Amino acid sequence: MLGRKAGTNVFRPRSPEHPEDETFPGLLLVRPEGRLFFVNAERVAQKIRPVVEAEKPRVVAFDLGGVFDLEYTALKMLTEAEIRNREHGVQLWLVGMNPEVLSVVQRSPLGQALGREGMHFNLEMAVKSYLAIERARVTPREAATDRA
Repeated sequence: MLGRKAGTNVFRPRSPEHPEDETFPGLLLVRPEGRLFFVNAERVAQKIRPVVEAEKPRVVAFDLGGVFDLEYTALKMLTEAEIRNREHGVQLWLVGMNPEVLSVVQRSPLGQALGREGMHFNLEMAVKSYLAIERARVTPREAATDRA
């Protein structure tokens, strides 16, 4: 799980050493590193599932900036995670994909399900997009309350 160092665009693992790091209610930022393939795909999923269940986010932004290769089993795991999360009202976003990983995702059913809205160039852009969506989601309610 990641937080943003206050006042910067630096994202780092959340830790007790940095309680001041920014988090965004409803947005869960996670970052695997290395190659995602059949040997570790299920282990990564097993680590992330309980975090998603505990945090109850509206969006899980999966930062793939440190992933240099996305093998079929991992792609299948992400596709299944997207379906499962969507069924529970949680969006999966993929962030920071290198050109090879992006190409694999775009050619897959996962890419079709995510669309352009579900893929972001970097974490800063994903956070900005999420905050804009949240403002739009909250504003109509506030407007309706003001009229009442």
